[in-house]
Amino acid sequence: MTHQDIRKKYVDYFIRHGHKEIPSSPLVPENDPTTLFTSSGMQPLIPYLLGEPHPLGKRLVNSQKSFRSQDIEEVGDNRHTTFFEMLGNWSLGDYFKEEQLLWFYEFLTKELSLPKEKLYISVFEGNKDVPKDTESYNIWKKLGIPGNHIFFYGVKKNWWSRSGVPEAMPPGEPGGPDSEVFFEFTEVKHESQFGEKCHPNCDCGRFLEIGNSVFMQYQKQEDGTLKELPKKNVDFGGGLERLVAATENEPDIFKSSTFKKVIERIQDTTAKQYSDEKNKHSMRIIADHIRASVFLIADGVVPNNKTQGYVLRRLLRRAAVKMHDLQEKTNEADFESISEAIIETYKDVYFQEQSIKKITEIIGLEIFKFSQTLDRALKQFEKLSSSELNGLNAFNFLQSYGFPYELFVERSNQRGYPLNDTERVSFENAQEAHKKLSQTLAAKLFKGGLADQSEMTTKLHTATHLLQQALRTTLGDQVRQKGSHITAERLRFDFTHPKKLTEDEIKRIEDLVNEKIKANLSVKMQVMPLLDAIKEGALTVPQANYPEKVKVYSMGNFSKEVCGGPHVDFTRTLGSFKIVKEEGVSANTRRVYAVLN
Repeated sequence: MTHQDIRKKYVDYFIRHGHKEIPSSPLVPENDPTTLFTSSGMQPLIPYLLGEPHPLGKRLVNSQKSFRSQDIEEVGDNRHTTFFEMLGNWSLGDYFKEEQLLWFYEFLTKELSLPKEKLYISVFEGNKDVPKDTESYNIWKKLGIPGNHIFFYGVKKNWWSRSGVPEAMPPGEPGGPDSEVFFEFTEVKHESQFGEKCHPNCDCGRFLEIGNSVFMQYQKQEDGTLKELPKKNVDFGGGLERLVAATENEPDIFKSSTFKKVIERIQDTTAKQYSDEKNKHSMRIIADHIRASVFLIADGVVPNNKTQGYVLRRLLRRAAVKMHDLQEKTNEADFESISEAIIETYKDVYFQEQSIKKITEIIGLEIFKFSQTLDRALKQFEKLSSSELNGLNAFNFLQSYGFPYELFVERSNQRGYPLNDTERVSFENAQEAHKKLSQTLAAKLFKGGLADQSEMTTKLHTATHLLQQALRTTLGDQVRQKGSHITAERLRFDFTHPKKLTEDEIKRIEDLVNEKIKANLSVKMQVMPLLDAIKEGALTVPQANYPEKVKVYSMGNFSKEVCGGPHVDFTRTLGSFKIVKEEGVSANTRRVYAVLN
């Protein structure tokens, strides 16, 4: 079965069981300064898992585009990817373990025809705060899974929250025990280096996790304890690419139909074969990183040295180095061709015709710029002695060649001289001294956890609505939102406009926003069908996906937008509004930064 087949079967199956389909959220979360990327299907649903009613009801289903930057170093084996699709279904205080485990079991065995004898299960063994999950164990046994196929694990394996184990969860974050399903590839032989006995969580490759039912029962409290939520929720996530591999009985995801076209294109480009073991690691990294880059660019990310753009640049440059390893050269045409193979794989699902050329051009340009110095960088690296493989030279390579720190570390490891934590500190100190924004800064700005709904962020979010309408009133109705990013200190808003704003225009915009703040407009929310909202003049973000029913926030007769929140109740609480910076982002796109005092 293709990824198209499985995606459709999954959504259709849960629709038949009373679920409403919701669209995939963008890979870059809107108005969420707490995280760089959307890394799971539940991430955009946090408010609803905590009790806020969802416009479409209590049963939801979708396929969510996801990206996990922490998995970059894991790519290269037979199953890890940075970008993936997460099939998800949710119960918001409706059904619980009995229905969830039954439905997923039926989906696997009836819809996908997976043999039940190849399914293995893990459940939570319990700890001092949460009891052993014997209920899930008994449900699986009743469904026909034998006891020797069910394994109990602790919090590191069978507890789920965005931050990991209960001790790492910040106050307010939901989490709970989970039950994972694994598919067994019986032809894969267990190797003793991974342990005496094989089991579902073994790393030998015999087992592949294909689905995880999280029972979102608890919320972390300020005193560190776990309190049961008023309503018990189900948060299921299943990797689409892994389900494709299971249906094809293919333990190597990169040999499955999902990656077939891109691996073939890499083989054609390099005149090397994936079947040759010495090529697999590099080809997997190229395939994964270019695929992830295509999806990030499609969602508006461009390569640069800040936040999401830095991660994209890191992906492309790492892929470029691996391409150089395969054929001792790197050029943009190869990467544009590989990108086209990825787009062709998904063209009936995600990519619009008008965006394809833009995606390949951005990738080609970034590779072209990096390839100009890559050869020189690698030649100079080979000249370094073991004592010169240190943090200071890692920074010098970044400065001179745009050679990311991670690649310097990777190359040092290959030579048998891994850089320790002291060298990383040396690199970071040199970077700070030269005022280069790095991953260290990104980590400070974007900490994992709940979406920020603090008082100041809520105010700035509300002010963003006033700003957009003030821009449209001042500059014309052609102004539309291109993106936004809000922290507790300031708002950033990107919008369509062909030229720099004049001082007079900036003052008029500020004055209009402050006028509406002083007018103390009431902020009202109404749930309505999307088409009705658009007919009533509610603004949407161009090319964004919305569900059938949406929240519409109105501020008097001045502003009306489709938005998920949060907002203040009256505009006077915002204080005073000030634009502190205006700049160009790209052709026909401007950006303003603003604060509230």
